[in-house]
Amino acid sequence: MKWIQVIYYLKRLHFLYCAKKATLVIGNVLPLRAIPEGAVVCNVEHHVGDRGVLARASGDYAIVISHNPYNDTTRIKLPSGSKKIVPSGCRAMIGQVAGGGRTEKPMLKAGNAYHNGGGNHQHIGHASTVRHDAPPGQKVGLIAARRTGRLRGQAAASAAKAD
Repeated sequence: MKWIQVIYYLKRLHFLYCAKKATLVIGNVLPLRAIPEGAVVCNVEHHVGDRGVLARASGDYAIVISHNPYNDTTRIKLPSGSKKIVPSGCRAMIGQVAGGGRTEKPMLKAGNAYHNGGGNHQHIGHASTVRHDAPPGQKVGLIAARRTGRLRGQAAASAAKAD
């Protein structure tokens, strides 16, 4: 697991076990094949050994829906409501990530919802100025690009068919 997520109902001096035969207790990390259907899990690996990428945000959890022993896969329901099939060897942490309801606190004053910068620089902690070695009057890079980076998922599949 990349970071130890804080789980609801964990107590001080609570031991966490990460093993194939660990008990089904909140906070323990087990392979999905060892977790019963209907269990609440978080920090789920998408590929075996990638150390947990699914259901990691505050208050999030995924639910184990079913196991398919023939092709060794497990179906889980993600926080978005979508269902995903992952290998049963992927590990998951039992329980729900703490910190749910973090975004529900009131603003209290309008200034908290107001400018985070000025004009076209509304990103907190990120200046939208041109770098100092760029030619005058020129922004550099992918200006107004539809998308950047490696194609993934459905877009990659359709691009491969087009080739």
